[in-house]
Amino acid sequence: MKRTLLVSFVLSLLLPCSRAANAARPNVLFIISDDLTATALACYGNPIARTPNIDRLATQGTRFTRAFCQGTYCGPSRASFMSGYYPHATGVLGYTSPRAAIGERATWAQHFKNAGYYTARVSKIYHMGVPGGIEEGGDGRDQNNGDGADDPASWTERFNSPGPEWKARGVGETLEGNPDGKKPVVGGNTFVVVEAEGDDLVHSDGKTAAKAVELISKHAGNPFFLAVGFVRPHVPFVAPKKYFEPFLPYDKLTLPPKIPGDWDDIPKAGINYKTSVNMKMDERRQKKALGGYLACVSYMDAQVGKVLDALTKAGLDDNTIVIFTSDHGYHLGEHDFWAKVSLRDESSMVPLIIRVPGKKPAVCHSLTELLDLYPTLSALCGLEVPARLQGKNIARMFDDPAHVVRDTAFSVAPSSKGFLLRDDRWAYLQYTENASAGIELFDVVKDPKQFTNLAAKPEFAAVVSDYQAKLAAKLRAVRTNDLGAKN
Repeated sequence: MKRTLLVSFVLSLLLPCSRAANAARPNVLFIISDDLTATALACYGNPIARTPNIDRLATQGTRFTRAFCQGTYCGPSRASFMSGYYPHATGVLGYTSPRAAIGERATWAQHFKNAGYYTARVSKIYHMGVPGGIEEGGDGRDQNNGDGADDPASWTERFNSPGPEWKARGVGETLEGNPDGKKPVVGGNTFVVVEAEGDDLVHSDGKTAAKAVELISKHAGNPFFLAVGFVRPHVPFVAPKKYFEPFLPYDKLTLPPKIPGDWDDIPKAGINYKTSVNMKMDERRQKKALGGYLACVSYMDAQVGKVLDALTKAGLDDNTIVIFTSDHGYHLGEHDFWAKVSLRDESSMVPLIIRVPGKKPAVCHSLTELLDLYPTLSALCGLEVPARLQGKNIARMFDDPAHVVRDTAFSVAPSSKGFLLRDDRWAYLQYTENASAGIELFDVVKDPKQFTNLAAKPEFAAVVSDYQAKLAAKLRAVRTNDLGAKN
């Protein structure tokens, strides 16, 4: 009896310590959408978007209004924020894993795994071909050469979410390269809309949400790093029909204004790879593309809601940091550009919402980068912040949203050999390191939509020269790391 009482007494002393230790190590729920522009969310000002769940998260956390990706398409961006290095540090400018470049160095998720966290990936976190990889249900591969892009060492477990994509049953139309309407619904990186039959679980993102809900319940008692990757609104624009209904008929939708001569001062390298001209999309098709995109955002938002509700149901809201973001932005007709790759704000900016237990809701206008997630989450969870990381710890912003950690954001568009330096006053875009393919300079205070390129005007020659020097210095700094120069 005495022995039993002694054991009970010792346990009573240890249990509070155990609870305190657990409280000091919050869970991390990382939710990422694919090809999502902030301008398609109600909480970022879109008046017709249907995104109640992401909006709800924004009222509970810190919404960052000037967060930038480091690569304006999937592969380089995801490899960057998961590895902790800029694309030109690792040389990952395409669709491969950063592992060959970083060696034994821990990725973001692996850092948490090494600290005793259960780490899981559900669907697309590193690059995964969409729609091809989703149709196959594999771990992610480069559609061009078959190299694996996922990183097994990052995860305790990983789960994929196959879906029918463009083959889904329903009413479909190929919008791109189909001016006479004779082309059937096709796969690939093509603008296709499918108003699909069936419910949420028919499609990849519905399955991803269901698996995330299951994992939250299963691992509620131990610290976890759960990375949930939704593939919508990446093309094809396919979702259950009910999500399209608020945007019908499509002809009621309003496209961004087309400015005569808008392309006259844009270098050839700066003209986006998808425009209504080269995609042969008339106004009807453009409006349907916009409606299809917004419907897919609404569908994705509903899946985000299921995951957030599961966290609440499990009683984990007070001990879980939630991040919602995208790998890059997306053009929806601005400058008659469509899709990603551009270095303008619509493509290089991302939505970023972070809810930290115990911190007040806020809106933060300070410049941030996706590269900052790795060091910041490490600091918030009491883990070591590796000195080698090229991002910055922005944790102080959750107490002081006006806090500044960087005066300039940096992003790249490897397909056009383009570079972006973006600060409070200027957006400087340079194509090739020696600027041989052109330069763009925008006064984002006077010209926030970036219509007037000032780079060739003599009165701005000093500004251009200054930013050329800044870009050269930035690239030197990026390449000065423990990996050695890679590109």
